[in-house]
Amino acid sequence: MSKTYTVAVVGATGAVGETMLKVLAERQFPIGKLHVLASERSAGSKIDFGARQLVVENLATFDPTGVDIALFSAGGAVSKEYAPKFAAAGAVVIDNSSSFRGDADVPLVVSEVNPEAAKNRPRGIIANPNCSTMQLMVALAPIHRAVGIERINIATYQSVSGTGVKAMEELGRQTAALLNFQDAKPEVYPVQIAFNVIPHGGDFLDNGYTTEEWKLVTETRKILGDDSILVNATVVRVPVFYGHSEAVHIETREKLSVDKARELLAAQPGLVLVDERKAGGYPTPVTHASGNDPVYVGRLREDVSHPRGLDMWVVADNIRKGAATNAVQLAELVIAETA
Repeated sequence: MSKTYTVAVVGATGAVGETMLKVLAERQFPIGKLHVLASERSAGSKIDFGARQLVVENLATFDPTGVDIALFSAGGAVSKEYAPKFAAAGAVVIDNSSSFRGDADVPLVVSEVNPEAAKNRPRGIIANPNCSTMQLMVALAPIHRAVGIERINIATYQSVSGTGVKAMEELGRQTAALLNFQDAKPEVYPVQIAFNVIPHGGDFLDNGYTTEEWKLVTETRKILGDDSILVNATVVRVPVFYGHSEAVHIETREKLSVDKARELLAAQPGLVLVDERKAGGYPTPVTHASGNDPVYVGRLREDVSHPRGLDMWVVADNIRKGAATNAVQLAELVIAETA
């Protein structure tokens, strides 16, 4: 009989938590017992898992003893309070918040990029990167391994699902209002998101960047293990429900041709190259990414402004690969250690 594991999903009623459950079922993770946890407000409600319905338990009163793997996606404050408690009780915690990503003793792992880092977890916690960093690393890791990357200049075009369910509802509500010649009132975002783009993600820092932009700087360096990489980021929120897009410009340490870059990217696990120089020969959030796990790359070309420059377009579903799927893949790495 194959071994099974006791799994807890914390934040199970949120967009990422629900997708974690879906991915666990799709990938047939060997679950013996599954706990779905949320706040007291959601406790007692029911949630689907495959053909079953599970009762949501109250995180505040839950005893984590006996949990093997805990997938957290309930926000930073919840992770800071409860993740150490689950780890102390013996669980391996895979956390989707930003609470532990910068800690030197917590590995920050993309399953197809640095899976070996997951083994070194002295605190029993593995951090899931930010969704925009996640897809970027899948695309850039093979290039960095081959010729080194000196500088990354990136502009992201991030969907509203990255902000949460209320943001998706706001986009839908504002769109309907504007199409009916009514005012679109912003509540989640500082300004109207429907039919608009907002160059703002997270909180502003003293240097003029935002926290979402700074995550791309620090997380890239940690995942690739190279603090010398220069990263310049601009985060933009766009009126798309699912799927983040990125216009990426890199300067490599050694010259890399487009043909060689295509070869490296085509061999990268978790990546699909969609790069035809014709109308529609490129990936978009709607036509490729939404509801799917791969990272899609297109619009590959040499940067005419730099002798070692390459440009590309990177797209992925921020809720799946950007959060839920990678978390489950990290859980698979954990159980593979004892298989």
